[in-house]
Amino acid sequence: MRALYFLLVVCGALAADVVDPASCRSFPCLIFNDDFNDLNNNIWKPEITMSGGGKGEFQMYLNDHSLSYIRESALIIKPELTSNSFNEHFLFNNELNLGSACTDNRDFGCVRRGTSEQIINPIMSAKLTTQPSFAFRYGRVEVRAKMPRGDWLWPAIELAPRDSRYGAWPASGEVDIVESRGNTEYGNLGHQYAGSTLHWGPNPQANMYPKTHKTYSANDGSFGNNFHTWRLDWTRDNMKFYVDGQLQLTVDPGTNFWDLSGLGSSQDNPWRDGSKMAPFDQKFYIVVNLAVGGTDGYFHDGVAKNPEKPWSNGSPHAALDFWNGRESWLPTWKHGEPHISEEAALKVDYVKVWKMKSIEQ
Repeated sequence: MRALYFLLVVCGALAADVVDPASCRSFPCLIFNDDFNDLNNNIWKPEITMSGGGKGEFQMYLNDHSLSYIRESALIIKPELTSNSFNEHFLFNNELNLGSACTDNRDFGCVRRGTSEQIINPIMSAKLTTQPSFAFRYGRVEVRAKMPRGDWLWPAIELAPRDSRYGAWPASGEVDIVESRGNTEYGNLGHQYAGSTLHWGPNPQANMYPKTHKTYSANDGSFGNNFHTWRLDWTRDNMKFYVDGQLQLTVDPGTNFWDLSGLGSSQDNPWRDGSKMAPFDQKFYIVVNLAVGGTDGYFHDGVAKNPEKPWSNGSPHAALDFWNGRESWLPTWKHGEPHISEEAALKVDYVKVWKMKSIEQ
């Protein structure tokens, strides 16, 4: 603790959540520090959209104190039913317009009208980012968090490219420091497990993430029972992912990520002008969010579960199928309480970023 205090004093981070690396006088130097004693709205910006993250997810992201708030020095992101704020009839028969506050218009993200087949997103949740307040390239990221427990919950703590220098996703990369699933019973994909992943490729159809992914189990049986610590060490040569101090995944592309992809001359290389680590040689910002369900395959069809998954990824009305199956999943969000429990929430104790060796590294 005394060493950590000294590090904070050296970097001047006691006075601010964000420190300009140019002001660092010794290293390691803490350049971002949020212990969540309060929710700093100058640092964390809420996403406001119904786009489903481009993954057919069933939540809408809103800026609401019931969805993202601070309790006992931890950031809480908790899902709620949209019908709690409106009514069930509203999901099927009304138009919801998020207005000028909307941050993502993809897939009718700003305006939607519910119908008997295409209902308005049945779940409300939150997504907070440090864009545009803070982004960085290279260093150490450490996050202490507790994953939610509840069927079809999808928590994530990620890094996203600030400028998308190499093109649209996934050409400019995505760093999933941790993703998990809230299910208790879902093959080996429940809250007993989590994963760290790099997404990269010239287009969505050629996302090469299987080459840079690791799934691992919690040392205490569940990432939803206690807080755990995730760490990423990111240099101009490689990335190393740790969980509770144990190395889980090392990504070193060798010559470069294009050669690692094995795509050769079959497609255009978007990183030809980048460094060895391109697309992971640009500034990224921090993302913390809790999604629900989706049709992109994160929740696979055909996995043994009782009761079964209430929607299929190919369904033209997946959100409706999910909503109609709420008697199977909603009790797993309540944990015996009369309302949705904080046990179904993503809880983040702190997020910290250091420059380890120099202003650049």
